[in-house]
Amino acid sequence: MAGIRLAVPSSATKGEIIEIKALIQHAMESGFRRGSRGEVIPRDIITRFECRYNGALVFAADFHPAIAANPLMTFHALADKSGVFDFTWTDQAGQVWHDSAEITVT
Repeated sequence: MAGIRLAVPSSATKGEIIEIKALIQHAMESGFRRGSRGEVIPRDIITRFECRYNGALVFAADFHPAIAANPLMTFHALADKSGVFDFTWTDQAGQVWHDSAEITVT
């Protein structure tokens, strides 16, 4: 089970550039490693991350086997009105994790 941590300001001034951090706890197994008996450890990675602000895509990233476990994404967005940041992670098997954070813009 993946755990999610978000760092999104709860408030901002209209026109302010805010920093957002999103972390998901996930092993991100590349499929290239072998276990103690020489067996290949199956690949298990998150392949896509998206952040939407009031429904509009503000940041997206595609992940590949070389990405580290527990990927932390840091990016910036323009706070123009109050609303919700929605975060979505999708793995190679189609499993999806969601979380969201509200922001008040004055």
